[in-house]
Amino acid sequence: MAIRCLSFATCILTLTILVLGICAELPLNCGGNVLGIVFQCKKFVEKDAPQNPPLADLEACCASLEGVNASCYCKNVTPDIENAISMEKALFVANACKVPNVPTDKCGSYIIPRPPPSFKA
Repeated sequence: MAIRCLSFATCILTLTILVLGICAELPLNCGGNVLGIVFQCKKFVEKDAPQNPPLADLEACCASLEGVNASCYCKNVTPDIENAISMEKALFVANACKVPNVPTDKCGSYIIPRPPPSFKA
């Protein structure tokens, strides 16, 4: 019985990874809860997701991002991942969740825009 349940769970997990596609390309050694990131954050970083979701809605996503090494993830972003998600929204979520070490220059091939200089009057 236990083997049957384990086989079923493995099958579901494999199917989930194949369906989401993105998870199969995420590095497993960059910290955070990889499956949690996919399931809890996906709705915020999809290209058709709202631009600036309420911070309260990000709670489960932020919990999945705890312990993430953002630089590591950025080094492993592939063109397929960039085509599947909005890099702008992914960086918004990372900053909203106060993820440390978010790159300020580049993530994958995406060049992070610099904020405009602040002028003092």
